[in-house]
Amino acid sequence: MSPPEPPARLAEEAAEQVRARLERDQARVLAALVSGAEPPPGFDPVRLAAQARSLLAKRRGIVARLRPDAAAAAGADLAAEFAAYAAARTTPPPGYRADADDFAAWLRARGRLTDPPPPSPPAASRPAWRRLFSRRPR
Repeated sequence: MSPPEPPARLAEEAAEQVRARLERDQARVLAALVSGAEPPPGFDPVRLAAQARSLLAKRRGIVARLRPDAAAAAGADLAAEFAAYAAARTTPPPGYRADADDFAAWLRARGRLTDPPPPSPPAASRPAWRRLFSRRPR
């Protein structure tokens, strides 16, 4: 017969099981909020859907501020276009700038956003540093 396990070891194993279950549940909540997955048991699907819409609107607003060209290209369809873009991904990109650039690329691939124009040449033929230092205070 094997000796009984010490209580501290049993408590550690129980804590690990609780952590693993919590991690699984958090992943399911996140998937329901971000990618429209089925809500985990014990969560109100109506409230979770409302929160998911709110998070999508927040992302859309930030993307529109970071890439006004993309928002203008989507026009009145911005909400629908961004919802379709977000639904096509399982997780958002890491960071708002990446999200904005990915949305612009998605619009470009669908023909809604044209390629940016090439940068224009400098206004003057002199280097910028020379123009700066040629203006001496009098």
